Amino acid sequence: MLSGPGHVTAPAWTIAVAEHDADLAAYRTVRRDVFVTEQGLFAGSDHDDVDDDPRAVVLVARAPDGAVLGGVRLAPATTPDLGWWIGARLVVRPDARRLIGVGAALVRAACAHAERVGALRFEACVQAANEPLFRRLGWTRLDDTQFAGRPHVRMRWPIGRFATQARSTKSALGPLLAGLHLGGPGFVGDDGAPVPGCDLVAACDAIVPSLVERDPEWAGWCGVLVNVNDLSAMGAAPVGLLDAIGARDASFAARVVSGLRNAAQAWGVPVLGGHTQFGVPAALCVTALGRTDRPVPAGGGRPGHAVTVTADLGGSWRRGHTGRQWDSTTVRSTAELQALGGMVAATAPPAAKDVSMAGLVGTLGMLAEASGCAAVLDVAAVPTPAGAGTADWLSCFPGFAMITADEPGRDVAPCGPAASAVCGGLVPGAGVSLRWPDGETTEGIAAGVTGLGPAKPGVNQ
Repeated sequence: MLSGPGHVTAPAWTIAVAEHDADLAAYRTVRRDVFVTEQGLFAGSDHDDVDDDPRAVVLVARAPDGAVLGGVRLAPATTPDLGWWIGARLVVRPDARRLIGVGAALVRAACAHAERVGALRFEACVQAANEPLFRRLGWTRLDDTQFAGRPHVRMRWPIGRFATQARSTKSALGPLLAGLHLGGPGFVGDDGAPVPGCDLVAACDAIVPSLVERDPEWAGWCGVLVNVNDLSAMGAAPVGLLDAIGARDASFAARVVSGLRNAAQAWGVPVLGGHTQFGVPAALCVTALGRTDRPVPAGGGRPGHAVTVTADLGGSWRRGHTGRQWDSTTVRSTAELQALGGMVAATAPPAAKDVSMAGLVGTLGMLAEASGCAAVLDVAAVPTPAGAGTADWLSCFPGFAMITADEPGRDVAPCGPAASAVCGGLVPGAGVSLRWPDGETTEGIAAGVTGLGPAKPGVNQ
């Protein structure tokens, strides 16, 4: 550094999305030269229907002078896009193969792009000679197949979106809470806790401090939202809230209280009291109390039970939280919110859980773990808003979404504006598998989410 700038070697190529007709034309010319002329895989042209799909993406490798050295195509396999993507037409210009690594770089770029646009399943049918390359890059072999009369291999890129989310939000709970015996017999990892000796259920949630600081009114609203949903998942009717607020001054605290007040009025639940402290970093924690003489556990599911998702698809992404927080509740009336909240109580399923920080897949994994089994989720069956991609919806915090497990054929009770659908089932094993329209399954979460283990039998089961 003291001797001045050193010599920087310009990269032999760069990879980017082909956004201009000239790049696409050059890529297709390379494809024709290799697949038609050199390899004889196609007669005349390798053009197919995917080339005409406006959702298809082409990544090209360019030399420093802009010349296209090769490329790869990827596109959704279904309409609508469920997050299942296919990579194809990987090609490198013959005179560019001396630049070792172009093909591997294109494959890596395709994997990264697929995950960035929400792919949950990414596969390719590759020529058998290229299988070692894909294996070195981390792909998994599925089976042998034939394409254009030549031996090919179906391969899959592992995507760990949901496992990563579950690990970052919930995996520490088991070791952290060991020995506390939370919830009592029959309850573990539940959204609320039955209070011994009475019909009260208590729930408590803290709002992420960065959200409180950035959007205090919304944080106040969410403090009510998440706690009422937690009580609803237990089949409990809310009777009151307590809040603890940390704020730098009274003006900031007033903004948090404004959100709390508006939400409490919206759900028709009184704020009974709480604690406020000034001169401290932004913080919010809300405790909710509800009543039920028959609390619904998360761990009451069994292999053979059907899994139903009930979700409010109204609203849109919360401004500033696209892909992470769906806001349906601020557009609902008190009657609608209360109808949503009463669904689990009216249905009385063996098991239920509110979708929250772990996302829909992670929450299903928690219900399955508490029930001592695994779950299979039919991706195409999940009720999903028109404005949300599948990957985002399965991992976001929704305004209202409940997962219930029950005997097949037993419907959930009417629940106002929400949509319900059977989306899979509980099976022996551990973790969550995603089932796709072609009948194949991919791994969502390999094992338990929290480490808390299954619920021990209690009087409620």
